[in-house]
Amino acid sequence: MPPYQERFLAGARVRIASRSKLELFREQWTFHNPLTAEQVSFADREAVVKQVGFYHGGDPLYSLEEIPGVWHEECLSSI
Repeated sequence: MPPYQERFLAGARVRIASRSKLELFREQWTFHNPLTAEQVSFADREAVVKQVGFYHGGDPLYSLEEIPGVWHEECLSSI
């Protein structure tokens, strides 16, 4: 996606990636807003996008209803 362009709008239903994908992302991601161990425990869950924001470089960052943390777009998919 181009900078400052989100894939999921607020209110969209999404699925959090599998545990293996989240663990791989967590190991490889070295920039802003790293995933936490707590976030990995929510693997494979469905959620609703509560809010979309952007990191300074244009990366979309999501907050999800009833699920803690800041989520990267690579860790979410459409339902």
